[in-house]
Amino acid sequence: MAHPQKHPQQARPPLVSTSASHTARLRLIDPGQPPSKSPEHLALQAGLLAPAAHVDPKYLYDALGSTLFSAITLLPEYYPTRCEAEILAEQSQAIAARTGPVRTLIDLGAGDCAKAEKLLPALQPQCYMPVDISTDYLRQAVQRLTRSHPDLEIVPIEQDFSGGLRLPAFTAPQDRLVFFPGSSIGNLDRQRALALLRSMAQLGAQALIGVDRIKPRDILEQAYDDALHLTAAFNLNLLRHVNQILQSNFDARDWEHLARYDAAKQRVEMHLRAVREVQVQWPGERRQFQPDETIHTESSYKYSTEDFQALLHEAGFSEVQHWSDARDWFTVYHARV
Repeated sequence: MAHPQKHPQQARPPLVSTSASHTARLRLIDPGQPPSKSPEHLALQAGLLAPAAHVDPKYLYDALGSTLFSAITLLPEYYPTRCEAEILAEQSQAIAARTGPVRTLIDLGAGDCAKAEKLLPALQPQCYMPVDISTDYLRQAVQRLTRSHPDLEIVPIEQDFSGGLRLPAFTAPQDRLVFFPGSSIGNLDRQRALALLRSMAQLGAQALIGVDRIKPRDILEQAYDDALHLTAAFNLNLLRHVNQILQSNFDARDWEHLARYDAAKQRVEMHLRAVREVQVQWPGERRQFQPDETIHTESSYKYSTEDFQALLHEAGFSEVQHWSDARDWFTVYHARV
């Protein structure tokens, strides 16, 4: 599942530790200029007005969406989190031996920072740089991490990195490790995934990436359509988020969640399907949706080990090693330039 886009906000005060015994060295920064509303609105609007309507999956991740996704990772159907945790727990020392000393751990789509936190004892970085689009969610996670790791320098960054990774100039290229867990790279099509991997390689950084593997349809579809309907709530919440941005009038009661595996494209697709004819309006535009017409909200590509290693080599990484869970359902790759 995906990791989304920054929206302009009023300036916030620096993050500070709640511990009186520790002065936190934290800066919430965006190394690029925040985009104006107009291009964002135009892109979102263009997707909704396209013949096959679609919305970028980054809009799944407002504060509520991020919270719902954290709950999804606890579901029995959603295996990727457990499989990846198994690999990181069993292979943490092997990963540390492979990476060597890591000064800065860069955590893409950090969320609640829990996955990176489990690597801290093995990697022992001096600086932790969580990168995420959901500012409020990231701030809460950083405040918790500051209390539990008072000697760790933490530099949180609010950024949509799906179009390329930008890091502040004060980070040196040597001894950096980019951590991209959860198979979030699967939310990007091959060309966008390749572009992001190339931006990592151009930083001169090592990469540690979690990737979901191809497996039977029933396992994949249940992971994205759970019995408790948490994934449905996660998907439907996107409509509420779009309403906030476009001032549109989507009503979640007019839509239902749909997840299906496309074997030819090796991806799970999430859609929202209209349950009745509905007209959606926002300032200056409108669209009539017919019953069963869908809005494509997310794709999650699955890879064989051969295909993903080939992608890493094409991006500019020359040394690749990987580890898998006991069932070979998920793989963690380490690569260096």
